[in-house]
Amino acid sequence: MASRRTRIGIIMSAPASNDVPPELSIIVPTFREARNIPILVQRVFDALAAAGWRAEMIIIDDDSRDGTEAAVADLAQRYPVRVVTRRGERGLSSAVLRGFAEARADLLLVMDADLSHPPERVAAVAEAVRSGGADFSIGSRYVSGGTTADDWGFDRQLNSRVATWLARPLTRVRDPMAGFFCLRRDTWRRAAKLNPIGYKIALELLVKCRCRNVAEVPIVFSDRLYGESKLTAKQRIEYLRHLAALYRFKFPWLLPLLIALSAAAVWWLSRAVSAD
Repeated sequence: MASRRTRIGIIMSAPASNDVPPELSIIVPTFREARNIPILVQRVFDALAAAGWRAEMIIIDDDSRDGTEAAVADLAQRYPVRVVTRRGERGLSSAVLRGFAEARADLLLVMDADLSHPPERVAAVAEAVRSGGADFSIGSRYVSGGTTADDWGFDRQLNSRVATWLARPLTRVRDPMAGFFCLRRDTWRRAAKLNPIGYKIALELLVKCRCRNVAEVPIVFSDRLYGESKLTAKQRIEYLRHLAALYRFKFPWLLPLLIALSAAAVWWLSRAVSAD
């Protein structure tokens, strides 16, 4: 598979234009996930072959320099997978949007590379949108039949639940923090200007694409196979900034209302003081 250089990286060339186009494009953002990628690719395409899906996988790598490009080049001899290596740009959310732009299929599915999202559930998450029953689907930990790994500690469970609770006014989806989701290309394109902060691109899309019919497909969320978690204190701060931006977008009247209430409270207090 040939490659070509671009302003921001190296793009492994797509299959020839006369190939039968895929039904599903799977976007996988990566940073130092070379050990997980071969296992992920094999499991995903084995499961999709059994379900009768034609798919491609696009790995958007943030210049890991850990052997990701070589691993994908080898896999591309057997599977419809390619890599886009970004130079000078990092971030999960922007990687996902780059993957959308590179995709050839109408259905766009996003998942993590670390095998925390079960590859065997890709077809079910995609089918919820393909069947026309939903405009957005999520591989969900928090619906009936969904769960997390048994060794999730209290702190990790609490962090996830608090983050979900803080997003509750923005969406009634039970697992809006999910990184395992699917939507159609036209749903993505109808979004208001996307400006995701941090790593919760699904929440950004749910709100700004104004998705109303969301399907939550139960999954068992596992701990990563190899490597270390990318969740840091900085990312938690970015999540709070992201929430603030989404609140301003969805509730533009909220800030003026708070200002007006504050002004009314000051006026009322000043009247009470003067009356005394």
